[in-house]
Amino acid sequence: MKIDITPNGDSDALDNVAAVARQAEAGGVDGVAYPERSADAMQHVTLAATATTWAELMTSVVVAFARSPMTLATQAWSVQQLSRGRFVLGLGSQVRAHVERRFSMPWGAPRARMADFVGALRAIWHSWQTGEPLDYRGEFYQHTLMSPMFTPSGRWPAPRVMLAVLGPATAELAASAADGMMVHPFTTVTYLAQHVRPALDRGMATRDRGARHRFEISGSPFVATGRDEETLAASIAVLRSRLAFYGSTPAYRRVLDTHGWGDLGDRLHRLSTSSSAGKWAEMSALIPAEMSATSP
Repeated sequence: MKIDITPNGDSDALDNVAAVARQAEAGGVDGVAYPERSADAMQHVTLAATATTWAELMTSVVVAFARSPMTLATQAWSVQQLSRGRFVLGLGSQVRAHVERRFSMPWGAPRARMADFVGALRAIWHSWQTGEPLDYRGEFYQHTLMSPMFTPSGRWPAPRVMLAVLGPATAELAASAADGMMVHPFTTVTYLAQHVRPALDRGMATRDRGARHRFEISGSPFVATGRDEETLAASIAVLRSRLAFYGSTPAYRRVLDTHGWGDLGDRLHRLSTSSSAGKWAEMSALIPAEMSATSP
């Protein structure tokens, strides 16, 4: 078992990345994971790579569908070389609204598109490592040109690829095509047992014994802590706001349905799309204590 941390608050600002990563490594954590929030996660891991020597560095996650496989393959390869083989590329699809309206990128068949994206990454890295011609022709991505001038050098192998998982389809894909999976924070033990584990087993059945043995599962549950009642209450308030945010997204509805909270998801979604000035506070207030205390 390994223990990673994800910097929060001001600690993930670009001018703080190096210091926080250095402090985390000195504290003995196994790795530092960077989500893609208000900055590019690839910038975070690049800065962290220059400030650390042995801790594993991971994007958790970088949005695949906001990028071209070639662009991300190049960035990931560079970070892998800079970190001397310590980088893990964590990929996520994001949801349709963000891909289309925030990133202005195409959406459709997310499972098949992600499988194609991972296949393209593998093909590009294989070409760079072996010198073989690049000839990847997938359903969504085609990469058939790689000139020597644009082929990067490097002594370290391609990074491992892990997929963010919420639903069964992505779990099966991760188990069959990736090096590991990252369980979404907005989930529960009950949901995992009923919906994710069976799909994970199906995907694993397609791999050889070595690949199954090397497969990693990463969990990042929401946790509220505090030194006293006041700081604990503030931490719980942040937790409730996170639950309200994810609960308002239709893509996460199945987790709520598993526990009989589907109607709450509808209310949260209506509020999130309303013009109410205080909607985010109103949404947090709707989260019952039972939900915030449910085992991740």
